[in-house]
Amino acid sequence: MPETRIDHTQLVAVTQEAAALAYARWREGAAPHAKVWEKTKGQPVCEADLAVDAFLKERLSAILPGAGWLSEETADNPARLNERLLWCVDPIDGTRDYVRGRSGWCVSVALIADGLPYLAVMAAPVTQQIWVAQAGQGVTCNGKKLCSSQRTEFPGSRVPTDQLMKVDGDLAMVEKPNSIAMRMTMVACDRADLVATLRWGNEWDVAAAHLVAQEAGAKVSDARGGALIYNKPRPADFGLICCAPGIHNAAVERLRDRADALWDG
Repeated sequence: MPETRIDHTQLVAVTQEAAALAYARWREGAAPHAKVWEKTKGQPVCEADLAVDAFLKERLSAILPGAGWLSEETADNPARLNERLLWCVDPIDGTRDYVRGRSGWCVSVALIADGLPYLAVMAAPVTQQIWVAQAGQGVTCNGKKLCSSQRTEFPGSRVPTDQLMKVDGDLAMVEKPNSIAMRMTMVACDRADLVATLRWGNEWDVAAAHLVAQEAGAKVSDARGGALIYNKPRPADFGLICCAPGIHNAAVERLRDRADALWDG
């Protein structure tokens, strides 16, 4: 637990300001004003990503000057590994939806303490939602306390996805935002039962949503059921499972063979 007392109101305000900065450049159903390019093939980035990143780095570093920094849009500095506290940030999670003028994106901010999420604020300005979580203290969305999905039967589980494999035909598709963090909040808000991926994902993609889902009562792990630990030298994990606790074992079992076939760690 951090020795430094954090002003939650200040952290929420900074995240909301960052979201407003992104929202000002967003246009529904159309590309934003900002220039868009690809960092790597299939990985879009735009000027808004960089502007929000710079804003958050300045403001969050002022709140906790000694904390490390890890963000999708900032070159990694190994000095972060020496710090107990780390800001783990995705300035715009769901950039594909952002640049297409869709609603499935958010600003995601987490404070990591000793490798675990301690504070999290997520802001989705298009859907007018803000999630605030603290380890051991629960989570709210727009001030309302959340309780995650409590489903216990795996068949019929609601999954935010564009399509299901034949083997997963016993599951139920629901609307899928591009942002993995927002998909995880769907479990926290009991609008989905299961979110799962079978690829390497970065810490900044899920750190804040991990705490949001966990504090709502969901189970969060990597694709093989292992714990997610943050501020690693390689800040990534193989896959993700975020689900109602009663179906976690079944989810791990369902994905086991696929995870083993794809594992390259």
